[in-house]
Amino acid sequence: MDADIIESTAGEVAAELARRGIDPNRRVVMAVEPDDWLSRGHAALRPLVEAAGLTDAQLDLLIKDGRRAANEAMRLGNAPA
Repeated sequence: MDADIIESTAGEVAAELARRGIDPNRRVVMAVEPDDWLSRGHAALRPLVEAAGLTDAQLDLLIKDGRRAANEAMRLGNAPA
């Protein structure tokens, strides 16, 4: 299995892993983000997104592309340290 980044809530982690067919006894690594980390990041970047004239759909596509690139880099062992 390749390395993969999965975003989920704490309450949905087990269900998401099960949905992906990951054995419940397999060891996994998780990172717990501060509660407001993502909201603060979004709020800080919103003026830049608006200034660039991007729609929410375009921003979502950029984020999805970035995740895909990060997953590929991890799979190839080229993830930044």
